[in-house]
Amino acid sequence: QVQLVESGGGLVQAGGSLRLSCVASRRAFSSYTMGWFRQAPGKEREFVAALRWSGGNAYYADTVKGRFTISRDNAKNTVYLQMNSLKPEDTAVYYCNAGPFTAVTSTGGDYWGQGTHVTVSS
Repeated sequence: QVQLVESGGGLVQAGGSLRLSCVASRRAFSSYTMGWFRQAPGKEREFVAALRWSGGNAYYADTVKGRFTISRDNAKNTVYLQMNSLKPEDTAVYYCNAGPFTAVTSTGGDYWGQGTHVTVSS
């Protein structure tokens, strides 16, 4: 069974930083691309970043490129999203996602975490 558990959300001022973590079950972590999505109030869920299970190149939405960094720690079955230079428009519920690469980098793979709230105040 695939399980994803996020943590690290919270309230931060604009310009600040947060790091989100997602602990994945071993099956998810060793088989799938890992990614992050977000859903702002009143908006659809959108892709943020993704990283293949083997590492290598990371993929980002244009809105976060240069500010967010996705990384993984294979020993801990954990994927991270380091968010710097946060803006009020980054406010959203952030979801960890796992699945095939083509899915995770578009509408999302089959497996989702419960979400963690990020609020950026101006």
